[in-house]
Amino acid sequence: MPTDVRNNTALERFEITVDGEVAGYIEYQDTAGERAFVHTEIDPRFEGQGYARDLVEAALHATGVEGLGALPMCRVVGHFIETRPQYLSMVPHWARDRLGLPQ
Repeated sequence: MPTDVRNNTALERFEITVDGEVAGYIEYQDTAGERAFVHTEIDPRFEGQGYARDLVEAALHATGVEGLGALPMCRVVGHFIETRPQYLSMVPHWARDRLGLPQ
């Protein structure tokens, strides 16, 4: 099924759609230099199909393109970054220890 990830700035969240239906989202709050990812939710009908991974990856990519750092306050985003070291550089050094991520 075709998917799409978009930044819904009005609701401060990235949304993933599957066949035009919102299947999940990541809520965020922007600061001057970072984007704090605070909550991720996938509709139960779409769980276990890799949509959360696709959503987080797209949200982090867009965040990097915007020149923002990432603060993974949400455990889903934190786990994604922890298991994919190429994204660790997006998390400011001051936040890594506080969030339980490697330096």
